Amino acid sequence: MTQLNRYNSLAAAVALAASLSACGGENAAAKGAEPKPVATMNVGPENIAVVGRELVSSGPAISGSLAAEREATVRAEIAGPVLSTHADQGSRVARGALLARIDDRTLRDAFLSARGGANTAQSTLNLAQRELDRFTKLKEAGAISDREFETVRWNHEAAESQVADAKARLTLAQKQLDDAQVRAPFSGIISARTINAGDVASPGGALFTLIDPSSMRLEGSIPAAQLSSVRVGAPVSFRVSGYPDKVFAGRISRVSPEADASTGQIRVVVSIPNTRGGLVGGLFAEGRVAADKRDGLTAPATAIDQRGLRPAVLRLKSGKVERVEVQIGLKDEESERVEIVQGVAAGDTLLIGAAQGISAGTPVKVSTPSDARAAGAAVPAKN
Repeated sequence: MTQLNRYNSLAAAVALAASLSACGGENAAAKGAEPKPVATMNVGPENIAVVGRELVSSGPAISGSLAAEREATVRAEIAGPVLSTHADQGSRVARGALLARIDDRTLRDAFLSARGGANTAQSTLNLAQRELDRFTKLKEAGAISDREFETVRWNHEAAESQVADAKARLTLAQKQLDDAQVRAPFSGIISARTINAGDVASPGGALFTLIDPSSMRLEGSIPAAQLSSVRVGAPVSFRVSGYPDKVFAGRISRVSPEADASTGQIRVVVSIPNTRGGLVGGLFAEGRVAADKRDGLTAPATAIDQRGLRPAVLRLKSGKVERVEVQIGLKDEESERVEIVQGVAAGDTLLIGAAQGISAGTPVKVSTPSDARAAGAAVPAKN
């Protein structure tokens, strides 16, 4: 029998028992006879909960998509035909690994020319330096005029300028030549490749997307009213689509300094270690910030009746139902359990579900799964 049928049967049984009790009481009062004892109710194990001690935590919920903490789009620095590619989507590469080669024949010629110019300029400077050293000694001996010495010194300064210019040209040519070899900026995994051998690369064009999967991030939002319960470094537990039975953990790394004007939400970033590489970008994650955590007595949230002035529960004691006012503490949204600070003790049996319609003082018997009545939900027990 389904849970819904059990719930309906139990509710009907509770109503029937209350009706029979009322009718019996009226008839007995009319006839002046002793009232009949209230019938014992059978309650299935699905309609009871036992108070236990466990760890509960509370905090704002957070959800969003996972993304790599570090991600880079590798772009072409020079124009030219792509000669070869050396990594594909899903390839794991090390920092500095060669990803693609762009035709560098023209750049190599420019580099050789720049290197030759730098060598020539350096030779000219060396000659000018020797000339300056010789004329400096002659100037100290008074063998040459000031004008002759100034001319030699000017030639030396011009040679230094030519060397600096030649070195700058050589550096630029070397960089352009190096840019023809596209390399990974850090160790990671290629998540996308948008270029193939034979394509023509243009400066700024995307070639590869590289991510570092060792650390992921979860970007989500929380209501501005709950900002006081969130801080950098606070632990976050969450579940991820694809791993429904596994709980992951992370910590808040960044909290936006301002709320979204249209939604009143505050952006929060959670850093998640992913050393084993089980998490991948794009997965939807849903969890909660553990703002407060305590070890205490807990019961299912459905066992707490908060319709009155004070929260209360229906407890079984000595085979009868009694209504007990309780004081509640933290509410764990993930496990749907509530901390009960006062009013019950560990091991107390509480009524939940349809059994909460049973009146206080009613005798109750908890049936076992082997009991035939348990399959048909609660019915008044025969005396």
